[in-house]
Amino acid sequence: MIGAVRAVVLSLLILSATGLLGAGHAQAFGLDDVSAQASKLAASAYRKPSVSLPAALKALDYDQLRDIRFRPDRALWRNLKLPFEIMFFHRGGVYEDAVVVHEVTPQGLRDVAFDPDAFDYGRNKIDRNELKGLGLAGFRVHFSVNTPQYKDEVLVFLGASYFRGLGAGQRFGLSARGLAIDTAENSGEEFPRFVEFWIDRPLATAKELTIYALLDSPRATGAYRFVLRPGTTTALEVDGKLFLRKNVAKLGLAPLTSMFFFGANQRSGRDDYRPEVHDSDGLSIREANNNWIWRPLVNPKRLLVTSFALSDPGGFGLMQRGRSFDRYQDLETRYDLRPSAWVEPKGAWGPGRVELVQIPVPDETNDNIVAYWVPDGQPKPGEAFAYGYRVLWQKDREVRPPVAWVRETRRGRGYARNEDASLEFHVDFEGGALNRLPPNAAVDATLWIDGNAELLEKRTQFNEVTGGRRFTVRFRRLDKSKPVELRAYLARGKETLSETWSYILPLD
Repeated sequence: MIGAVRAVVLSLLILSATGLLGAGHAQAFGLDDVSAQASKLAASAYRKPSVSLPAALKALDYDQLRDIRFRPDRALWRNLKLPFEIMFFHRGGVYEDAVVVHEVTPQGLRDVAFDPDAFDYGRNKIDRNELKGLGLAGFRVHFSVNTPQYKDEVLVFLGASYFRGLGAGQRFGLSARGLAIDTAENSGEEFPRFVEFWIDRPLATAKELTIYALLDSPRATGAYRFVLRPGTTTALEVDGKLFLRKNVAKLGLAPLTSMFFFGANQRSGRDDYRPEVHDSDGLSIREANNNWIWRPLVNPKRLLVTSFALSDPGGFGLMQRGRSFDRYQDLETRYDLRPSAWVEPKGAWGPGRVELVQIPVPDETNDNIVAYWVPDGQPKPGEAFAYGYRVLWQKDREVRPPVAWVRETRRGRGYARNEDASLEFHVDFEGGALNRLPPNAAVDATLWIDGNAELLEKRTQFNEVTGGRRFTVRFRRLDKSKPVELRAYLARGKETLSETWSYILPLD
């Protein structure tokens, strides 16, 4: 399934570190060590992981798995009073696979061993005799970003190659992945997984944490270094080196995975007290020439795959621009606090495309949005492919264009009697040069609309509430079996005033 079950923040376990593996090795340990393992692994046949999960754990549902809670006093580095702490996740339910975790210390590498006494199993009836050598499902990193008195969750690795970050005042939402292979291809998607981690023990004054990971899948292996810098915006530096066992149809680099159920541009088809339900509301792209594109997300009735071809992208991200609680009215999920995730490439990525996959979903329990970079060229089996990027988990200081940006996209029918079956979009732009223009300044929208639509009306007007401009377009779809694509930006004469609003109206 393309949109894997959404990673859930579980209140679970933690374990003890045991077993010195080799004093003196820690000083030399780094990405090259993991790369050597990944290269060797790619030269051998893929071995499917042995699940060997006790039946009682395999049968756990979402709530039962959440009832297995970690004991905070067993957190890695708790007794050392370091600025970072590590807490681990228990295997069970959808998290069947075990990962190997090591601590990198000044004395060498130490295994992090599973210990059932590190857990409170709640109401679950678990036979601890079946848990010997069970292993870990993943881990989470804690660091104080909201208050010095409490170490918050700031990064989670759990399931396949998924990871999620948080900055100050944020709630978990969208996820990132180490690698995407053949997403939305007819052959089916392959989900690589992180199989082994090495976590550097930080200094007592550390503001960053380094984690290494080994990735494996039937057709690819990889070595990764993650450098975490938590804060108001939490930054994660990623350096990877990939090795293919076999050719793949499509490599998706720096993939982001999110959820869009409904919003102002696509109302709910059922009675729902909430105006909008989504972790992200649009894809933002910065081109190398500093042009910016904004594509609002949709929940289509059929699989929808679109892409933007460019060279050396300045960045891309799945963003949650709507920050008002009134837009969601959900006290439990707090979609207004979900982070945006912005990817900034390190170095030149060359030609390729940002691809956006949107999958139909009946509710908000599954991720249905995927965005990633597809390079035009990919390595041959056995060749090393190195790349790097930065992921920024943002809320209060989000990446936005220096020109005006799209605040909201609204779709509907503008008249009580709509005999021509037309549709209207109202797009609000704000910021940038619009803040400096008087209300009567001549601002117009440059519009492109494809041949499957008959343009009926377009206008631009001053928005006296926001101080920006509202662009309105009304059109009729000619062939209901085909989508409609629209693009528009604001201009004053030859001066471009805004990013480009790029919309795909999917099939009804």
